[in-house]
Amino acid sequence: MCVPETKDRILTHHLFIRTLSIRSSYLRNILFGNTFHIFNYEWKKSFFKFREPFSDMAYALETERLGGACAIQMVVQAHIIKYLLFNRSVNSDMVMVGENEQKKALAAALSDILWTAGEEQTATVCLVTSERCFTPHMDYKLDNFTERLHIFTFKKKEDVRSFIWEHIQCFKEEGSHGIILFLYSLIFSRTIDRIRADFDSTTTHLLHLSLGNFVCRQALLNLLLTGHATPQVFNGTSLNDEQHKALAQPLHGVLTRSHVGYLHSNSNRLSKQIVGSMLKTPRLPIWVCNINGTYSVLFSPNRSLLSDWKMEHLFQLYFYNGHPTQLSTTMLTIDTHSHHWEAENNDIQGDPEKKFPSVEMTIRTKWEGAVIDWNGTVPFF
Repeated sequence: MCVPETKDRILTHHLFIRTLSIRSSYLRNILFGNTFHIFNYEWKKSFFKFREPFSDMAYALETERLGGACAIQMVVQAHIIKYLLFNRSVNSDMVMVGENEQKKALAAALSDILWTAGEEQTATVCLVTSERCFTPHMDYKLDNFTERLHIFTFKKKEDVRSFIWEHIQCFKEEGSHGIILFLYSLIFSRTIDRIRADFDSTTTHLLHLSLGNFVCRQALLNLLLTGHATPQVFNGTSLNDEQHKALAQPLHGVLTRSHVGYLHSNSNRLSKQIVGSMLKTPRLPIWVCNINGTYSVLFSPNRSLLSDWKMEHLFQLYFYNGHPTQLSTTMLTIDTHSHHWEAENNDIQGDPEKKFPSVEMTIRTKWEGAVIDWNGTVPFF
């Protein structure tokens, strides 16, 4: 993979390249909390892979079900859906999307996320050269990737999108390290200093090791969704010690409503907090779902769903979990006026997850007591 020729509209940070050896240590610290960890094979092989063009699933990215990069892919998937449903002037139907439209959607999704992280003033895109950009220190563990980074910074959003579109193969081809490239771009767009300021006392880095793989902390999910790496899912700022407020340090939650929302199941032991309205009620009816540590997307083509309360009486949500075994998008009918579920739930002894599919319980964290019809599909999640 080669770095393109410099154009007038691109501000290439040559000084940054000369000092990348030092900056790469900061990069690893913000990712892993140390300088000796590197991405494992699962991360290195991950890229943005679409399903077959001109098919019912042409809009969809294919992910590893439990891979650490899956969370990033599903947030990008949500932004791809946002582009295909709501950002095109014509033909908002996601069915039968061709390869060219797939590339446009991916470029739009990546640039939207990076531009938001850069506070809508700047964005950075990382590509790799064929040769090293710096000579690492003796104690620096090579990954044959980070040391070949080349950095491009933009001051206009349309330039970011155009640049990514021109080099979309750097993110969507096998062997491209596309997920890692995008993650690096995200960090440099937000800047390491801003990310550290976003953190609170509960979080010092973006990834943590779980069952032998690096998985995304909530701060990284929030960075992808909102542009800020705040570690909490509630609205605003809170104190982590109600009994000793004078000594407590503030916890940083979500301050703004983003285009794409976030839900997690109540059974998710990784986060006991209740998701606040900023994430539960996004600007568009699209949600990334964290269900017991696996990621999926819920969405509706009805833009008015969250702005007109009458629309929430009876409506459809579409569900996609990113796994190649899902051969069609699942349509769920949500009925918020029938309350027989509540009566049934009162009779349940123990964990209601044993009776109801996890995706239903996740939906009910926003629409409490809703009745959910799978429309003939056998519940699978």
